[in-house]
Amino acid sequence: MKTAYFAGGCFWCITPTFKETEGVIDVASGYCGGDEVNPTYSEVKSQKTGHRETIKIDYDETKVSFEELLDIFISGVDPFDGEGQFIDRGYSYTLAVYYNDIIEKETAVRMISKLEESSGKKVWISAEAFKAFYTAEEEHQNYYLKHPEEFEKELIESGRKKI
Repeated sequence: MKTAYFAGGCFWCITPTFKETEGVIDVASGYCGGDEVNPTYSEVKSQKTGHRETIKIDYDETKVSFEELLDIFISGVDPFDGEGQFIDRGYSYTLAVYYNDIIEKETAVRMISKLEESSGKKVWISAEAFKAFYTAEEEHQNYYLKHPEEFEKELIESGRKKI
């Protein structure tokens, strides 16, 4: 089993796609990138910790590769927005790939560069070395399953889902 870490704006919004991907064993919402130990949702959301909302993806690399997961990630965000994602604004909602090794780093940098070349635009996905992941509070885990109506409303109001 391997683990990937992606910050894609609202962690609620990017969880379902990965949960439904063959080879993905588990997806957890949490925080990465900052130096504060065990930040809370309100602290991260208030932009005080240097963390981003992040998902931790445990996966079977014999069924899905890091590159495939990264491709899914990129297709589910707006990589050209450096200020956040959709209605969620601020550093904690910016995009990042937290890599675990040189191969993941090279894969992320290559895919980001390829997207910049093909689009002719600046891609605002940061590739950073993984430091620590702090699991978000239980109420943020599997939000889309616990609150399907509110989740659907969030997707539509945020602009992530077109109706």
